[in-house]
Amino acid sequence: MALLSERVLSSGEKTSLSEALAGQVLTGAAFHHAGLTGVHRETVEDSFRSGKVKILAATPTLAAGVNLPARTVVISSYERYEAGFGRYPITVLEYKQFCGRAGRPRYDKFGESLLIARNADEAEWLMENYIIAKPEKLWSKLAVEKVLRPHVLSTVAAGYARTEEGLYEFFSRTLYAHQYGPRLIKGKIGDILRFLCNEEMVLMEGKELVATKFGKRVSELYIDPESAVTLRDGLYNRAKRLTDFSLLHLIAKTPDLAPRPRPRGKETESLGLLAVQHGGEFTFDVPEEFEDPMAYEEFLSELKAAQVLEDWIEEHTEDEILEARKVEPGDLLRLVQGSEWLVFAAQELAKLFGHKDLLPPLGVLRVRVSKGVKPELVKLVGLEGVGRVRARMLFASGLKTIEDIKERSLTELTSISTIGPALAKRIKEKAGGLIKADEWERAKSAKASEVEQQVMLTDYEDTE
Repeated sequence: MALLSERVLSSGEKTSLSEALAGQVLTGAAFHHAGLTGVHRETVEDSFRSGKVKILAATPTLAAGVNLPARTVVISSYERYEAGFGRYPITVLEYKQFCGRAGRPRYDKFGESLLIARNADEAEWLMENYIIAKPEKLWSKLAVEKVLRPHVLSTVAAGYARTEEGLYEFFSRTLYAHQYGPRLIKGKIGDILRFLCNEEMVLMEGKELVATKFGKRVSELYIDPESAVTLRDGLYNRAKRLTDFSLLHLIAKTPDLAPRPRPRGKETESLGLLAVQHGGEFTFDVPEEFEDPMAYEEFLSELKAAQVLEDWIEEHTEDEILEARKVEPGDLLRLVQGSEWLVFAAQELAKLFGHKDLLPPLGVLRVRVSKGVKPELVKLVGLEGVGRVRARMLFASGLKTIEDIKERSLTELTSISTIGPALAKRIKEKAGGLIKADEWERAKSAKASEVEQQVMLTDYEDTE
């Protein structure tokens, strides 16, 4: 278990979350939620499957999306926190889904599921309303416009429907139309089709529907057409002073990045001040607080998302961001992953609409958002095995370019914490350096192959 714990600590940036996970793994337990990095999730899942981890505390994401059965499933409460509602009862369907994880094929003849009650009355209520209750009926979510818009566009772009009537006929065969009747979905499709035509994603030539170049590219990017309109208009509008913060706010404004982190307590005041400090950097008009309070509240939410992303690309540690911005690990991970794709989408739309001057800054910003680094590390993090922490350590050690790494010996590379001989060899090869047999032997003998424990990003400052 010590090796497993070390693997957790040496994977990615060292945070209070990774330290807590490493500590639990030592005892044969672990936790799993949306805030874990991909490497940590994989480590936890593999260890639980193999039996090294005996107890796993998890959020509903594990029960819903990963095939990870257990001998016994314990559900500590029938309630879960829902934003805007507080603690809210889960559905019977979700409860049954949790229970379905009990029992491992090939190992157990049966599985056990425990639902915890606080008293005898609650136990009786849970028996009636969950354990012996029938699951709720499934209802289609297709009528939600955010869900339906990309489907209508892709149906036209892919040629599955070539006329308005063909579009109605195509969607009349969906579960939604079966449940609610074709007339209701016809009205929604008509509204969306008018939106797509007005925004020049779809042309109506007589009775024929044709996707424009804009519409086809948006469909290929798998983003909400409304997000595409926001990005397109933002690229055309430009800010008086275009900065990385301008682009981050533009990304945060799109529906695809929702739900955005909400301002808490005194953050409303500090975010208002932030808006003043970045005056002239916004690609859209800032709403007035008292003229349109709802729009202003939404703007502050966009601003907070942009602020979190700016912290990330300025190499603030995860712990610093979580503490200062009052966001959860899962929120940070979702923001980073969603924003990376939206920056790429903005880059592709900039190509389409001829904004050649924006391609370099968008290209750099995409890497910065993906890796969480300042501009000087963009090329270094392109090397295999080099993340934001190792890139900063390389830079601080004087290895500031790919050429610098190419010219250094393996022994010099392995003198940097967390870089063992095998990784040093891989990094130098990716940088285009040649490695002689005697150099490889010297590197192996100079430092053991075990990877040292990861360190905090803030332990390595630039040495200019």
